[in-house]
Amino acid sequence: MVTTSAGVVDRFSMQLTFLLFLSVVVVTLFMALLTAPHRDEISEFYLGNRGMSALRNGLAMCGDYLSAATLLGTTGLVALTGYDGLLYLGGTTVAWMMVVLLIAEPLHHAGRFTPGDMIALRLPRMQRPVRIALAVCTLTLTTLYLVAQLLGSVALLTQFTGEPGATTRTLCIVVIGTIVIAYASIGGMPGATVIQIIKAVMLLAGVAITTVMVLHHYHWSPGALLSAAADGSGDGERFLQPGLRYGASTSSKLDFFSLELAIVLGLAALPHVLMRLLAPRTGAVLRTSVVWAVSLVGLVCLAAGILGLGATAVVGRDTIAATDRKGDAAILLLAHALGGGVLTALLSCLAFVTLLAVAAGLTLAAASSLAHDVYGEVIRKGRATEAEELTVARLSAVVIGVLGILLSLFSWQANTANLAFLAFAIAASAILPTIVYSLFWRRFTGQGALLSLWGGLACSVLLVVFSPVVSSTPSSIYPDADFAFFPLQNPGIVSIPAGFLLGWLGTSLTARQESAVDEEFEVKMLVGSE
Repeated sequence: MVTTSAGVVDRFSMQLTFLLFLSVVVVTLFMALLTAPHRDEISEFYLGNRGMSALRNGLAMCGDYLSAATLLGTTGLVALTGYDGLLYLGGTTVAWMMVVLLIAEPLHHAGRFTPGDMIALRLPRMQRPVRIALAVCTLTLTTLYLVAQLLGSVALLTQFTGEPGATTRTLCIVVIGTIVIAYASIGGMPGATVIQIIKAVMLLAGVAITTVMVLHHYHWSPGALLSAAADGSGDGERFLQPGLRYGASTSSKLDFFSLELAIVLGLAALPHVLMRLLAPRTGAVLRTSVVWAVSLVGLVCLAAGILGLGATAVVGRDTIAATDRKGDAAILLLAHALGGGVLTALLSCLAFVTLLAVAAGLTLAAASSLAHDVYGEVIRKGRATEAEELTVARLSAVVIGVLGILLSLFSWQANTANLAFLAFAIAASAILPTIVYSLFWRRFTGQGALLSLWGGLACSVLLVVFSPVVSSTPSSIYPDADFAFFPLQNPGIVSIPAGFLLGWLGTSLTARQESAVDEEFEVKMLVGSE
């Protein structure tokens, strides 16, 4: 096995990974073409087959949320930081509780194609400026998240070839981006659903097989696994105690809390997750689907924790850190140690497919917001034909995909984790307050929605710009500059309360007249029209 600058995967694994990945892409593209909307019906493009079973919907929801960061990044975080990494996984699982308990069913009843439709029903007099603000927030965070996925493909490629040259890097981003555009523009929601279900099944199978191998290696004894992980970490019992990464100082503890807050609250407002909540035909199917999604995400997170500990125990933390300082190679090193080239190729292919699936969902969500909220409802004021709006949606997917490719090529040195965390912070700071207030606060006004959306977005972005992410530290984008007055890398601890406060302030300063809209909306939100 190669662990030098040539990468961490041997030639056999690389060839097998390529064949597996090519096979999956060909099959999923063919299925996306078969399931693509063949009529000019925007409902089919935006929502797909609404008659799907709860299990299939749950698998698609699981696939929408679980990215390559879960498979590679969080596993590596556990491998390098032990207890602190497990806390991060806990936040990922808890995040779905927010969706289950607060957002899912009311949004499903009150929404139509996008979250903007729910806002329009709730705030009809201010729907156009609010739709524009919501679309800008959606485009900003989906583009950030899309760039993070495309850059993640380069990071994954590094595990095979070492640091890729400019030509290889460009080719990787363009190829992955082009496939994503094809999924989103041709297949729409039906095509995205196909790849999400296939990806979710592959992900569950891959992590389950590897987890069983790790537990079997230690005779199914959790105590033996933990003891071996502590020994392999070089820190002994300290590896299994809090503070190895996030407890060194007060600022690091606040940073961790800020990150967890953004993850737990941001998931409930990610546009591609919100669109998936609108897809089931009935509330009963939605409830069961979300239960499946929560269960499957929980299982993957549990497996990721075991795999991270197993990587430290079997491979050793020093070897993992020497191969990749961020720990992304941990699961590949573990796979090679336990199952050789075949298992390594399976997990490598799975990581690439995971990137494709999440990127396709993000592109579709952004294209739907542009086509439906901006073009259909703001520019054409609801007078666009379905064929016209569908054409704009397909073109929007192409434009957004190309934009993501170009931004990835010009910012390939950016930290993918920081881009993803900023996207979560924007979702939690701007979109979530607007949705929560719209659903549960009868006095909420359009001015409150605008202030929450624009203010939450601006606060999140500005705090990151003036944070150590951009300047003042060796790992910053501009390490030689120093204009970081905000000490944390994650803005959520400030921007999320600010978003809610601004929504309250905008509403409090607005004189609002009572109308029958409130009662109509409340009835629809509670019981729907099933």
